[in-house]
Amino acid sequence: MEAYTSFAVVYDTFMDNVPYEEWGEYLHGLLLEYGVEDGLVLDLGCGTGTMTEILASKGYDMTGVDFSEEMLDIAMQKRTKSGHDILYLMQDMREFELYGTVRAIVSVCDSMNYLTEDGDLEQVFRLANNYLDPGGLFIFDMNTEYKYREMLGDQTIAEERENCSFIWDNYYYEEEKINEYQLSLFVEDPVLSEKTGQDICRKFQEMHYQRAYSLAEVKAALEVAGMEFIAAYDAFTRNPVHQESERMYIIAREQGK
Repeated sequence: MEAYTSFAVVYDTFMDNVPYEEWGEYLHGLLLEYGVEDGLVLDLGCGTGTMTEILASKGYDMTGVDFSEEMLDIAMQKRTKSGHDILYLMQDMREFELYGTVRAIVSVCDSMNYLTEDGDLEQVFRLANNYLDPGGLFIFDMNTEYKYREMLGDQTIAEERENCSFIWDNYYYEEEKINEYQLSLFVEDPVLSEKTGQDICRKFQEMHYQRAYSLAEVKAALEVAGMEFIAAYDAFTRNPVHQESERMYIIAREQGK
């Protein structure tokens, strides 16, 4: 099954331990630091729209792009509840198209690690460069090779909640720098549960693949795409990326328009 289909329904449930508001403050601080105080901003790989909503609440005119129809359905439900005027587009980030340029593009929660094929990273950077205003910013995060190799690889993660649970098996292939996630979901079926008087769950399975990129590889891809590398931070700090960084934030700028 494609990634983020059945998982979309319970994604926010299992991500409720992620401090999105703190992440949003950090991202907002980076945008302000480089002069992006308002205007059009694209959330690339927006998922269920949590960060898109946070940035919209900061006053940005948000567009969200994601390839999962199921994730976008949930994002649009949040938009209805919040009343924010957010445009959502179902597109592959390797082929995304906008109606015009934007002041900044953001991509968080390791969306960029889903670019696993050679040339994918350069392609997305080229598109970002094309759709940014002159001097516009691209801010994105990535899981590091250290995290895949030392923390996730060959590990099994399991969680159980009131109406759902998951088993997440990780396998890291060091030569290819690919982390494979085998995800088994068990989601309560309320109709069957009511009929039988027992808790009946449906099982769903998904496969996810992410690729580790070194900072040197990211810099090289930015250069090939015509973008200017600005900075790289150990996530949620202003410290340089180091050998045991689990996530890095990278800031690049459009150049050439």
